[in-house]
Amino acid sequence: MSWSGLFSQLLEIAVALLLAPLLTGWVNQCRAWLQNKSAPSLMLQYRMLRKLFHKESVVAEHASPLFRAAPYIVFGCMALASGIIPTLSTDLPLSPAADAIALVGLFAFARVFISLAAMDIGTAFGTMGARREMLIGFLAEPALLMVLFSASLITQSTSLTGIVETLAHGKFTIYPSMAFAGVAFTLVSLAENARVPVDNPSTHLELTMIHEALILEYSGRHLALIEWAGSLKMFAYSCIGLALFFPWGMAEVDAPGATILALPVLVFKLAIGGALLALIETVSAKMRIFRVPEFLATAFMLAVIGMLVHFLPGA
Repeated sequence: MSWSGLFSQLLEIAVALLLAPLLTGWVNQCRAWLQNKSAPSLMLQYRMLRKLFHKESVVAEHASPLFRAAPYIVFGCMALASGIIPTLSTDLPLSPAADAIALVGLFAFARVFISLAAMDIGTAFGTMGARREMLIGFLAEPALLMVLFSASLITQSTSLTGIVETLAHGKFTIYPSMAFAGVAFTLVSLAENARVPVDNPSTHLELTMIHEALILEYSGRHLALIEWAGSLKMFAYSCIGLALFFPWGMAEVDAPGATILALPVLVFKLAIGGALLALIETVSAKMRIFRVPEFLATAFMLAVIGMLVHFLPGA
């Protein structure tokens, strides 16, 4: 393990931990502007996390150790996922040990634990949210895998760093298969991050909430870790999209100076992506829960079409 690789790896994790709440605040701010509302401060997420970390965690009397451990497990999975995805450099020591399949596995591992914790207390809301969350995961994860496999077919590798090196530092080529994969990834990202039209993170309506139903029983530092993990998940998905479809601007191996210069490029790309996400949420309407399988089935179909297009002559 080289010192430059270790520096890049630690820097990526630190940047993810620091920028994830800022990205959430930026999306909320853009969404408020587009809806002609008074926008919250960009620092609101940081202040909320600070407040929650200083509050006492209230735990139900019959909560098992799983309920207490779930926030730490979910936060650890999201932080590790953010370290696997190349955002500033492709010189990452963790990349040989974890490819795209392992990344999807991390998301699934975190989902299982948060769903089990929601059912652990035995409340109706927690059980309802867990069932809905597992349904979305069951449909979204195969679609995400197909998107990643579309890029893997082009680069002949399931390593995210290998995919970025091929797409960013190789000969510029337009791949029709990636157009289908891009649309599919957008649909999956909206569902996985509990955004409109699949879910609305700003409401607690009984008939519509999914993610919020999972965390109603958490408070204090436990809730802070889950909220931070939610921001990290959106940051991770945003960086997956940038790595697959806009990989330019990342540093190559043995280029620690270029890693620092890649930071403002990453911030710029995240700002554009956050504004587009807010625009999509503003022009979309919340769909009924029974329409979500159709929504994610469309994403899966588009991702599969993207894989098939890759085998067409000249594609």
